[in-house]
Amino acid sequence: MPDLLLELRSEEIPARMQRKAAGDLKKLLTDALVEAGLTYEGAREYWTPRRLTLDIRGLNTRSADISEDRKGPRTDANEKAIEGFLRGAGLTSIDQAHVHSDPKKGDFYVAHIVKPGRPAEEIIAEVIPGLIRNFPWGNPMRSGAASAKPGALRWVRPLQSIVCLFGPEHEETHVIPFTVGDITASNITYGHRFHAPEAITVRRFADYIEKLEKAKVILDAERRKQIIAADAANIAFANGLELVEDEGLLEEVSGLVEWPQVLMGSFEEDYLAIPSEIIRLTIKTNQKCFVTRRPGEETLSNKFILVANIEAKDGGKEIVHGNGKVVRARLSDAKHFWTRDQGNLPDLETLAASAAKFDLDLKKPLDQRMAKLDALNVTFHAKLGSQGERVQRIRTLAAELAKVTGADAALVDRAVVLAKADLRTEAVGEFPELQGIMGRKYAVLQGEDASVAAAIEDHWKPQGPSDRLPADAVGLTVALADKLDTLVGFWAIDEKPTGSKDPYALRRAALGVVRILLERKVRLPLSTVVKDSDLLSFFHDRLKVYLRDLGARHDLIDAVLAAPPSSGPAGHLLPAGEKKEQGAAAETSSPQRGEGARRADEGGAANDDLLMVARRVEALTAFVTSEEGLNLLAGTKRATQLLAAEEKKGTHVAANVDPVLTLDAEKALYAAVTQASTEASAAIVGEDFRSAMEALSKLRGPVDQFFADVLVNDDDPAIRANRLALLGLIRAATGTVADFSKISG
Repeated sequence: MPDLLLELRSEEIPARMQRKAAGDLKKLLTDALVEAGLTYEGAREYWTPRRLTLDIRGLNTRSADISEDRKGPRTDANEKAIEGFLRGAGLTSIDQAHVHSDPKKGDFYVAHIVKPGRPAEEIIAEVIPGLIRNFPWGNPMRSGAASAKPGALRWVRPLQSIVCLFGPEHEETHVIPFTVGDITASNITYGHRFHAPEAITVRRFADYIEKLEKAKVILDAERRKQIIAADAANIAFANGLELVEDEGLLEEVSGLVEWPQVLMGSFEEDYLAIPSEIIRLTIKTNQKCFVTRRPGEETLSNKFILVANIEAKDGGKEIVHGNGKVVRARLSDAKHFWTRDQGNLPDLETLAASAAKFDLDLKKPLDQRMAKLDALNVTFHAKLGSQGERVQRIRTLAAELAKVTGADAALVDRAVVLAKADLRTEAVGEFPELQGIMGRKYAVLQGEDASVAAAIEDHWKPQGPSDRLPADAVGLTVALADKLDTLVGFWAIDEKPTGSKDPYALRRAALGVVRILLERKVRLPLSTVVKDSDLLSFFHDRLKVYLRDLGARHDLIDAVLAAPPSSGPAGHLLPAGEKKEQGAAAETSSPQRGEGARRADEGGAANDDLLMVARRVEALTAFVTSEEGLNLLAGTKRATQLLAAEEKKGTHVAANVDPVLTLDAEKALYAAVTQASTEASAAIVGEDFRSAMEALSKLRGPVDQFFADVLVNDDDPAIRANRLALLGLIRAATGTVADFSKISG
């Protein structure tokens, strides 16, 4: 079985695009070959800064013959219908068709069409040019003299050569000839731009990768990453240091070099007075270099590690010297930012009004930056007002949330008014990734309470499912207020996530709220903050994702969410019926109101206490996996399904059960349901969901006996209506815990 080698060599491809581009090349080409009737045993993609390579093994030499029978018109059809059939089938005469008979439809024509297979070389030469011309680069460019012509080739960077070889593993291969623009496929490639610029003739993949390595090109990106990581760790260790690992930077650097050479540089120790986060980002962003530290220490050393693409004759001294000059210049800028952020702003007299609004002390640098943020009227969102207005909203909400979380109200308020202040610092202006981190450092420098300083950083957290939660109640409260204000605001202006698009990271914000409430065990009735029932439903969706990731069954989550909310001791943030204004993010009604909206309208809070929902799911999971739970589930589902079927038919169901029942099984079930319902309801009020399940489990025997001894659909309408009402009691009793009809099995 022959193999195919394809290399597309160009000027340097941006590192961030290489991995995806190689994957796209593999998928597009293999899909096209399969669609054309070829199969293959395996394919692997490779990439370097200057080439995308695909190694496909075990291709068919030709596609299979295809035969099909195409049904035509009846034999007595008019001439135009027959002519159309002949054209569509590729026949020149009706004599080339066959006549088939059908007892019901009569005689009709059938064309037996055979499409012979095609050589693999022909298919490859046909497929690849179109793939190259239509390759999904985000922003391709034209280059060279041909770029002025209509239909000129567009590539991410100028395409320079194409290798396309086909043949068996141990025999001679041959070039598959095709042309794209002014480039013709060949068996010629080139090695390292500086170390081996001469042409290299290759025959197959093994020969290709071996000759490239001799020409100072390591084709496998993962191997380049391993070399860089190992050499960097070794050179750091040799200097009594340890490498600060950075997987994203390692991925990027491996895409900048074809022949990695790891070197160590240094800068003056005076710069270590700058926070380590600034040093790391400065060196990483500007020079793509790694930082080091003493083993076991958090602060950095003054040694950095760079990766060159050249094996320098002087051992890399000039490369290190040049990188060191740039690093020192950038660190000098960073030190300037750090120093200026701790000084006074030049226009303090213009900030008095903003300072009064937020109770700020203009003798303190971070307070000045918050006042400046408000005074400049910096926009948060065109429809949601300024950053200052947003801070005021968060301030009001956080004050109410502090009553639920138990956080110190004064510390919460101070943390809120300083939380966004670092947006006006020069350090964050240069490195937006340091939002919160720099605010915490500046807060510590001006003597803020440790909880306030921590909350300034932590109010952004958690940023994802694996990110840590805020450290204490103050940070937790500010983080909740910040995320809830964001969600309520964007829902109010109808800027919701759609499909895969979520430009404001609202899913992440909602999941952050879910994680805080459940993992920190916070009892927060969301309906006191969230007035849009679609938003409450959105929280339910994020809760489902969170619980499913922990192993909970989706049907049990749905069953709990469909049940009436528990009426336990959770407090309310706002007085009943009062609508709290959220600035521009006040309550609006949504045109698309789903199940969450229906539940909110009918059931008030509609399970807005997510911690209690999670506990009910946990209890229900334990119950339905027990023998008693499984048996009760079968009996109650039979009862609810029978009742639902009769209700759908319009059968009369008594409004209440007449306790004067005729059969012992009826009386026993009525007594059991009455007692179980009372016990379960009391347990739910006390938020003891396991006890509620245990109370319901006592229905198992009476339910089974009822269905064994009693005919529900009695001929007497009154008896039938009363027995259906008895089934309604079962549905109501179990429904206090969950909607059992939604549980599978």
